[in-house]
Amino acid sequence: MVCLGNICRSPLAEGILKSKIDTSKVFVDSAGTGHWHVGESPDPRSIEIAGHYNLDITDQRGRQFSAKDFDDFDLIYVMDNSNKENVLALAQNEGQRKKVKMILDEVFPGENVDVPDPYFGGGVTFDSVYKMLDDACEVIAQKI
Repeated sequence: MVCLGNICRSPLAEGILKSKIDTSKVFVDSAGTGHWHVGESPDPRSIEIAGHYNLDITDQRGRQFSAKDFDDFDLIYVMDNSNKENVLALAQNEGQRKKVKMILDEVFPGENVDVPDPYFGGGVTFDSVYKMLDDACEVIAQKI
């Protein structure tokens, strides 16, 4: 699960998907394309909304996406088209590029719909982002 800073959307997506699968069989992680929040906890608003839905994401820590992640993960879900461009820029071959998917394509196939970044608000709430990610993660979990 990849977003910009790894403190809002991707930690939520990580926590949501983990709640829907057997984590002893599937490894789920999240990262940001930027380095600003490496080592930090998720945004308090993400922690709060996750808690509202009985998920605890407080143990997560921000990290930056790296080219090594292509070796470590079978699928890489990005939150928006900007994240997708940044991740694809690190891909070294077509096999790696094929691993990168827009997370909301699971709900809206082929539409390349962005999960809006709730960090600055602008009418986007953490609850609405949670619900979008929950819908997408439900489809992902069924596929796993």
